[in-house]
Amino acid sequence: MALLITPRQGGDAPQFIPVMDRIRVGRRGGGRPRARPDHVGGDKAYSSRRNRRYLRRRQIKHTIPEPRNQRDNRQRRGSKGGRPTSFDTTIYKRRNEVERTILALKNSRAVATRFDKRTYVFHGTVTLASIRLWLKA
Repeated sequence: MALLITPRQGGDAPQFIPVMDRIRVGRRGGGRPRARPDHVGGDKAYSSRRNRRYLRRRQIKHTIPEPRNQRDNRQRRGSKGGRPTSFDTTIYKRRNEVERTILALKNSRAVATRFDKRTYVFHGTVTLASIRLWLKA
C-alpha cells in the first residue's frame, strides 16, 4: 500500500504516477520487493493518455475504462486514433473493494475531518488508521 497526501482540493488523477512510484510489492520467498505490480485498476478519472503511456512503458497491465468522449474522439480519428483499450469487466467489478476501504478509513474521525495542520502528522494518522483497519480484518 502506498499513501500520498495531497492538497485538500487536489485531484486524484494527477497523483497517479507519484503513487505508482511509491508502490512496493513484497515477494513471497523473501528478497527485495518489486516496484512493478502485476495489475492496476482504476475508474474513468485515471484514463488519461499520460497514465496509460506510463503503464504501457512499465509493462503493467491495467483495467481502466475509457470515457465516452475519449472513445468517440479515438473513433472519429479512424486508423490514426489507435486501437481500442482492452477492458476486463470481471476485474473491474473488484474496484468497489478499494472504495469500501477508503470509506472504512474515513470512519476514523481524525482521517475524515483532517484536523492535523502538518502533512507528516496527517500521514501518520492515515497510516495508523490503515494499520487498525488491517488488524481488524
